[in-house]
Amino acid sequence: MEQYEPDRLSAARAAAIRRTLTSGRGALSRRSVLRAGGFGALTVGALAGLSACGIPPAGRTGEGAVSDDASAKEKTVSFSNWTEYMDVDESGKSRPTLQDFTRRTGITVKYTEDINDNVEFFGKVKPQLAAGQDTGRDLICVTDWLAARMIRLGWVQKLDPANLPHAYANLSAQFRTPDWDPGRSHSYPWTGISSVIAYNVKATGGRKVDSVTQLLDDPALKGRVGFLTEMRDTIGMTLLDLGKDPGTFTDADFDAAVGRLSKGVDTKQIRRFTGNDYTSDLDKGDLAACLAWAGDVIQLQADNPDIRYAVPAAGYITSTDNLLVPAGSRHKTNAEKLIDHYYEPPTAARLAAYINFVCPVDGVKDELSKIDPALANNTLILPDQAMARKSHAFRSLSTAEETAYEEKFAKLIGA
Repeated sequence: MEQYEPDRLSAARAAAIRRTLTSGRGALSRRSVLRAGGFGALTVGALAGLSACGIPPAGRTGEGAVSDDASAKEKTVSFSNWTEYMDVDESGKSRPTLQDFTRRTGITVKYTEDINDNVEFFGKVKPQLAAGQDTGRDLICVTDWLAARMIRLGWVQKLDPANLPHAYANLSAQFRTPDWDPGRSHSYPWTGISSVIAYNVKATGGRKVDSVTQLLDDPALKGRVGFLTEMRDTIGMTLLDLGKDPGTFTDADFDAAVGRLSKGVDTKQIRRFTGNDYTSDLDKGDLAACLAWAGDVIQLQADNPDIRYAVPAAGYITSTDNLLVPAGSRHKTNAEKLIDHYYEPPTAARLAAYINFVCPVDGVKDELSKIDPALANNTLILPDQAMARKSHAFRSLSTAEETAYEEKFAKLIGA
């Protein structure tokens, strides 16, 4: 089992991250915002809402409607993304990688941070998608489970490999074959999100915490353990600890994981299931150890040398946020060129240095070293082969499974 000390960051880098902890993405990170809303997004009522308003249930397959592509005549592209998920300059007013794209291609990017929650965003665009209309967006970024659903519904356009030479060549092997989009014919990952174990070494009295078994069974941690309100991370990590594969688990396996966690709730080993607030609890030591998202850990370590993380020997859960071209988009080719731009190593390095989540682009290490050698050597951002081998994706769920599993999980966490 591997345990990790905080990386040594340059003084400038550490200062920059400290600023974000109080006023930027570290204060309420993009991933934490997502996950805080993510569980509510997948409750039984919300799941029913996804199929409401005349929208067919996920499971229908088909290609998204292709409108006349105006890319050649209209040098513009509209990109909807999450907040604090794009690099900015020191002034906080300019986005260097987007500006570089416009300079190189002549294509102006209308960049909008209008995604705060997967289902909330889906609610914005589903009426147009269901009616076969243009959403006004050429490129969107959603989490893998929603990307899978939109692809199954036929609301996403198939990508043209001819416009994606860097993406095709540089996509890391770890992300090439999701079961919900074989061959990445409709999507490319914006970033990967790793679920690991984080602990405050001061709160643990110097002890390492490196397994879900320890979280659930170690009496020294009783009442100071946190799990996540995101079902796929909490159940997935528990399945791994039980020796089950999150990519192939059965109903019985899922129930066993719920039962294992239920015991932790009943014995009060688990303090609570957390959303966006686990970072402050871990920083203060109110939580001695918890499941955490890697990008948050990197940011916390820059300001608190007592924060450590561990990758369990059993493995860890990896999910992705993904770039998709919605059905009916008017600027598909321009959107594909923008996707490809972020798969060029210099551009990918700049983005990774800012957001601190897993970079899905091979060949980026040398470029990231030019920005910050510590980040280039951090396996939470650039997984090495050993780290990648331990990663597991939570398998795609049918609509019936999603409803049943989320109902059980809601009961478990008291939602």
